[in-house]
Amino acid sequence: MKVLAIDDQKLVLIPLEIRLKELGYEVTTTTSALKGIELFDLIQPDLVIVDINMPETSGIEVVKHIRQTKNVATPIMILSGNTDDAIISKAFDLGVNDYMKKPLSLQEVCARTKRLIGAPKLDNNNTKTYKDVVIQQRCVGVVIPCYDEEKRLLSDEFTTFIEKNSGYHLCFVNDGSKDNTLQVLNDLRKGREDFITVYDCEKNGGKAEAVRLGMLHMAKHEDLDYIGFLDADLSTDLADFDDLVKTIETTDYKIVSGSRISRMGADITKESARKVISLTINYIIRKILKMDFKDTQCGAKIFHKDVIEVSFKDKFVTQWIFDVEIFKRITLHFGLAKAKEMLCEQPLKRWIHADGSKLSMKDSIKIVGQLGQIAWTYRSKKTISKKETQSNLSVIKNQPVISKIAS
Repeated sequence: MKVLAIDDQKLVLIPLEIRLKELGYEVTTTTSALKGIELFDLIQPDLVIVDINMPETSGIEVVKHIRQTKNVATPIMILSGNTDDAIISKAFDLGVNDYMKKPLSLQEVCARTKRLIGAPKLDNNNTKTYKDVVIQQRCVGVVIPCYDEEKRLLSDEFTTFIEKNSGYHLCFVNDGSKDNTLQVLNDLRKGREDFITVYDCEKNGGKAEAVRLGMLHMAKHEDLDYIGFLDADLSTDLADFDDLVKTIETTDYKIVSGSRISRMGADITKESARKVISLTINYIIRKILKMDFKDTQCGAKIFHKDVIEVSFKDKFVTQWIFDVEIFKRITLHFGLAKAKEMLCEQPLKRWIHADGSKLSMKDSIKIVGQLGQIAWTYRSKKTISKKETQSNLSVIKNQPVISKIAS
């Protein structure tokens, strides 16, 4: 039995394809609706599974091709995050057999596939690959900077997470490590190339540059909706990071930042001396940003893809507190009022200070000086921006009026 699956997000198609093949179906996939129409004519599948929202051509056009152009009764299952009642009604009016809303269980998709076209003779229900996975509406890239993480990298936690959570692509950035970190990362990627990328920097450039390069690299992936970064030691765990993703996909926020605020029901631990310095630094940061941020320096943040360039295009002034620079860039680009609407600080359920942290107490003290550097640098940029604006207005004001002549 042949199944044709069409979805512009490859991370959605991979677990679907593998699981259906395990069950005995012959599966063909494509990320293009136009290519899907060609494949339908070529392979004549027994079932078509198609998304609605795709960039070049809507999945509705695939349905029209099958029902109106070809005038055939091939079963069609819609698998989409589009919950517009008008679209759903239109799909059924055109003759789709099933409409499933993301997120949903992969197991349910397989069960409905069997209901529509039956189970293959080679149906193997004992297979477990991706069996309990939830197919998400969104796809997320996660940048993980690594410097000498050979002994600390929790490889099993990362692999277990991507096996149970579809729609995630991890990008490990090797920041010129002197130990065997690169080999550990390459071993971690083997067999998981669709879900894990290793970006290798030959020279150590610091965490800020490693994150920046990783974010810009992941921004090139067209099927990713959101991109974030996370510390390699998982002081913020992956479950908490997934909660940040859920917040950004269900709100209008452009950036959701984790916050290590001590409160009832949360497991937040810090060294006492580090906590005092942290409180001092955060006070200065709030003065610089003119925002009531409780914790800008948490190593877990998620960004809407359309603010990646503003946040990461230019190199950062400092190595450790680039988070402050990100928020300052957003403020300068969009204005303070708009920036406050775009940024969300979300308390974490758990954060543990991991042994072997690369940030020493001496570095923490240096940060105070780096904050002064940020304040001066971005104050200068704001001044330059104002002068450029005034200069442009002056030029426009003094330009002669030119009549527009239609050719």
